[in-house]
Amino acid sequence: MKYTPSIAFDEMSGSAKGVTAAKTRGRKYIRNRGYGGATRTAYQSSVKSVFKQLSQAWHGLTNEQILAWNAAANTAQGKSVLGSKSKISGANLFLRLNYWVVYCGGNMLTTPPTLSGVDAPAAATVAISSSAMTFTLASIPDSVTNLKLIIQASEPQSNGITRAYSKAAAFDDPYTPVATAIDIKAKYDAKCGAPSAGLPKVFFKYFYVNTATGEKSGDVLVQGKLA
Repeated sequence: MKYTPSIAFDEMSGSAKGVTAAKTRGRKYIRNRGYGGATRTAYQSSVKSVFKQLSQAWHGLTNEQILAWNAAANTAQGKSVLGSKSKISGANLFLRLNYWVVYCGGNMLTTPPTLSGVDAPAAATVAISSSAMTFTLASIPDSVTNLKLIIQASEPQSNGITRAYSKAAAFDDPYTPVATAIDIKAKYDAKCGAPSAGLPKVFFKYFYVNTATGEKSGDVLVQGKLA
């Protein structure tokens, strides 16, 4: 949470006693101090690695290619790119789209694609037992060409946890959307550990990615619990 400081904090910056005084765009504010976590998962490391490679690739583009990305960024806002309403730069658009293209196994785009948006997936049902874990979409698009389903999940949580979608991370490769149940138990258990009586809940976040353009749909949330 941010707080507008009084004039007494006019030149203050840094952190102390659980709060941080900061300044952005000429405005000063105080917020709760963020400590972050010391642990970095393999997924977080791989994300950073991909972005590092793409950042280096951006600097290797020609002037014409950079101008093309900058021009595309002027119209790439709203649901067509990650659901954000804010303005983005050409470099930001290049990184956002190419991350998902590369993540899904494609080749990096050097010129901006034509963006058309991606509809969010249908509702899903997650069934969890001691011997199985399945993820089933209520329906899929008529055409799944260039479409991949990304499923992210939290580690098993206790009954007292009511919302842990922010902890969801990828545990398997992208899936081709199907109307039948997807068996996710082996990959999930290998990465996150099997749900148990003491930790029966799993929070899922899933979305579609257009592998040809790198566009991502909005996130859909669903919760599963050990039966």
